[in-house]
Amino acid sequence: MPDLPEPPVLPARSVLVTGVSGFVGLRLAKRLLAQGCSVRGLCRRSRPDLEALGIEMVYADLSDAAQARSACEGMDTVFHVAAKVGVWGKLADYQKANVEGTQAIINGCRDFEVKKLIYTSTPSVVYNGKDLTGADESLPYGTDIPSPYPTTKVIAEKAVLAAHNQPPGYLKTVALRPHLIWGAGDPNLIPRVLDRARAGRLRIVGDGKNRVDLTHVENVVDAHLLAEIALDRPENNPGGKAYFISNDEPVVLWDWINELLENHELPPLSSRMSLSAARRAGAILEFIWKTFRLKGEPLMTRFVASELAKDHWFDISAAKRDLGYSPRISMSQGMQELLER
Repeated sequence: MPDLPEPPVLPARSVLVTGVSGFVGLRLAKRLLAQGCSVRGLCRRSRPDLEALGIEMVYADLSDAAQARSACEGMDTVFHVAAKVGVWGKLADYQKANVEGTQAIINGCRDFEVKKLIYTSTPSVVYNGKDLTGADESLPYGTDIPSPYPTTKVIAEKAVLAAHNQPPGYLKTVALRPHLIWGAGDPNLIPRVLDRARAGRLRIVGDGKNRVDLTHVENVVDAHLLAEIALDRPENNPGGKAYFISNDEPVVLWDWINELLENHELPPLSSRMSLSAARRAGAILEFIWKTFRLKGEPLMTRFVASELAKDHWFDISAAKRDLGYSPRISMSQGMQELLER
């Protein structure tokens, strides 16, 4: 698939990117700088390299409500990308960062009359433990999700969408749900797969035929910029709505992983574990980690077991219609990009 033209560009504006040091946040900030925007970034640790790019840095934890709120002052648009991610940890920690931190951003947008808030959510908010095959935005939020990250993202996404066009009516909001973000420079998905394969700790869960969506990081950035533009559109306006974002090319997960391993000169996976066995192992490990307060993540959890064995790919017709979104970087192009690095 040939590259499509880059999304249209808005006039130069003042923009806050939370999580600016992360995989998506940094790519987004660089694209905004290239458009001539004045970019402010929020992250926890000192990053002189980002200051050198011309980004005005605010160093604060997202859970610091006062700092998160004040970072919104003087902004035209806020891209709230930051979150506490992972499949394991104390619910209170996720609550403070993802729920209270997001509310602080919403409050800052209201108090300082920010026009637009684009929120980076996750498809995991609709997790139900079942196959999600071509699911669309009519799917309800998940309940009793066995992981603190999607549990808190549900609450945060609801708050962002509820804030759309509330009196005095100047703030427009939209939520994006990009699925399994990857690409060159990915610090999470690809390295975790490769590290576990090298350590002999990766095996096929389920029948190995489940299909999933992935999303190249540049396509994710496109979606954010297109959402910002679409919030001004009189028809098919995305305000107050959530949208699944993907490459629109579902892959057989374990075939894709084996292709990735082959490209990194690692042997393909052949050992298997049934989903029921993986869930039992996950439940046992979760109990052990909680009881003994062990550090790090268990090798398996009930949530991860389901994600590794079930279909989870989505119908992105709504994003195409309302945002004008179309993936520019194909799956094959993304894999080639990894090989060239």
